Amino acid sequence: MADKTKLSAAEIAALPYRPCVGVVLTNGAGQVFVGQRIDSEVPAWQMPQGGIDKGEDPTDAAFRELWEETGVSSDKAELLAITSDWVNYDLPEHLVGKLWKGRYRGQTQKWMLMRFNGDDRDVDITQPPAEFSVWAWKTPDEILQAIVPFKRQVYEQVFAAFEGKI
Repeated sequence: MADKTKLSAAEIAALPYRPCVGVVLTNGAGQVFVGQRIDSEVPAWQMPQGGIDKGEDPTDAAFRELWEETGVSSDKAELLAITSDWVNYDLPEHLVGKLWKGRYRGQTQKWMLMRFNGDDRDVDITQPPAEFSVWAWKTPDEILQAIVPFKRQVYEQVFAAFEGKI
């Protein structure tokens, strides 16, 4: 098997994007749920997100990912809005061959804005396989400062799409 960690620029450009969803879970006070990735050696806060299973509706995938990553059940989250367009991002070149078995150049994401209707005791980030080591409510501006640089433009687009609704 070829070493997928050393792809040429042309090979990377030929790869597809991984279909994915993301969730902007707001607590109604202008704050958004973020978690610190458990597998990162550097601060890497992110909102819940994950792949869409074959044949799965993006909205269903968003509620599934929300449950898997935060323990928040669908009765504690109300869907408010969905981005009209898919939002793409490319992985940094050094990560392309290491993530998702080297099959994707990045992700194409449909983002969902959801209002959290529970309380903090309803959040459980310890469900296996845990993706976050710690979580917090942060403002969009705080999140933009804490996000890994290659995802910042995506988050800027998502927050702009949901402006006035968070």
